[in-house]
Amino acid sequence: VTPPKPTRITYFIGKKLLPEFFLPQFPIFPQDVYALTCNVAQVQHLRTIMSSFSMERSLSRLQCLISKSSKKQENEESQDMQKKAKKKYKALISTLPKERGSSVLDTLYQYQGFWIPINPSLKGMLFMQDHFKAQPTDIFLASPPKCGTTWLKALIFAIINRAQFDLSTHPLLTANPHDLVPFLEGYLYEHQSVSGLEALPSPRVIATHSPYPLLPNSMVNSGCRFVYVCRDPKDAVVSMWHFTEKLLPKLLPRYPIKDVFEKFCRGVSHYGPFWDHVLGYWKLSLEMPEKVLFLKYEDLKKDPLNHVKRLAKFLGQPFTQAEESDGAVQEIIKLCSFESLSNLKVNKSSRTRFRSKNSDFFRKGKVGDWENHLTEEMAAVLDHIMKEKLRDSGLTLKVTPYFA
Repeated sequence: VTPPKPTRITYFIGKKLLPEFFLPQFPIFPQDVYALTCNVAQVQHLRTIMSSFSMERSLSRLQCLISKSSKKQENEESQDMQKKAKKKYKALISTLPKERGSSVLDTLYQYQGFWIPINPSLKGMLFMQDHFKAQPTDIFLASPPKCGTTWLKALIFAIINRAQFDLSTHPLLTANPHDLVPFLEGYLYEHQSVSGLEALPSPRVIATHSPYPLLPNSMVNSGCRFVYVCRDPKDAVVSMWHFTEKLLPKLLPRYPIKDVFEKFCRGVSHYGPFWDHVLGYWKLSLEMPEKVLFLKYEDLKKDPLNHVKRLAKFLGQPFTQAEESDGAVQEIIKLCSFESLSNLKVNKSSRTRFRSKNSDFFRKGKVGDWENHLTEEMAAVLDHIMKEKLRDSGLTLKVTPYFA
């Protein structure tokens, strides 16, 4: 074991672990448990002593013990870092403006111009800004909440891994898309460590709801690719209202949709203002079209065949003519469809790590459901806001004609 630089590690040696150490011909160890604190040079010296006594088995066990002790030290250092980070983030969060979000249990904090839910997102985002390092081969799925994230996770996972899995035994048949493509802020909030993400095979596919201005420099400058998806904000606000309602215990009061809508129009929504979130990635897609693919949920629903082919090409894995002839594109579309995923056992019964049921991520999967919840006046107000906010950007969000 040769660490890159001198380090101090504690080795615990006792009868139960290394009985060979207590043979009469090896008197330098007494009959009790010892704690030796060694640096690298001392480890090498100990290795020489043991070799002279032909104690290879003991050396092998000691190496195992060294490895465990090293991991223990790393864990202790990681825990110390986590404690310092939590203290730092708690102090920062206490200074931020806050407002109630889509439910009585939903608190949003205004951080660097955006409204972020505290758990898991804000704490995970702060850790991300401090510690996450992107890789050039990374693929990030970015989106505001409730804009087709689950669907795009499934599509990207299926496209990237289509040569590895047979459709009859595909992981998407037994695992929720959110379990196959990690949510960056949630993962970092839960683990307070980047080691698990660093171990993912390349290309890593990772999802984020973070607005572009809040991303760490490593994500912006690494050369990685972004797939961004958004939708008609009227459908987005209705979908988020339904989603947060599902997370509430039955005895707690519910917010009427008009209250959530009013907040949304003021910019107070998850990762909002919605228009600023969309504009950040839209402008990036204009600057770096080879690195940012900007998609609209409505376009995907209307023409999934061409958009899935476009997505595969952007990801660097275009469908071959043979694959297209064999129906590979249609098979992936069917596998990842709302009808297919929502009817799987795993998506009807299991839960995610963060309270929600897998079924909560599948409601209707359609365009224009806002008509069942918003008045004509409300729809006109939000359409006007979006028109003004997107003015001169070159972006228009396709919206369904209300009450046609």
